Amino acid sequence: MVQSMKEEKLKVEKIRNGTVIDHVCAGKALDVYKILRIEDNTSIIALNVPSSRMKRKDILKIENKQLKTDEFNHVALISPNATVVTIKDYKVIKKHNIELPDKIKGILRCRNPVCISNHETYVVPEFSVISKDPIILKCAYCEHEFKI
Repeated sequence: MVQSMKEEKLKVEKIRNGTVIDHVCAGKALDVYKILRIEDNTSIIALNVPSSRMKRKDILKIENKQLKTDEFNHVALISPNATVVTIKDYKVIKKHNIELPDKIKGILRCRNPVCISNHETYVVPEFSVISKDPIILKCAYCEHEFKI
């Protein structure tokens, strides 16, 4: 017997304080976890959860952590349509739809091995977003373009 989507429930505890990153592209929650470097926070990761909006999605719950602006950009690189929800005392305080910014700075390295940003420590890698779907970035120093 097949259950309807309404009957299915996620069997994961609520978090008292922290952040929920919802609508992560299916299979990408572990990448978000790694790029945010949140090993010291208790985290709950749900993979391939049924979703009416996306068919399948991942969810990441992080206790006692509020995302900073640059961390929103980290998430946007992996899942540009994710939603970040701030939780306090089990209640939703803020809800943000992630959006990829026009410029990315200090998150990635240029894929061009001879780029100055890969050889000089004083140079912070910086990219312009050429396309958001698919994500294509252009290095500010060597103008090398690549797809994420």
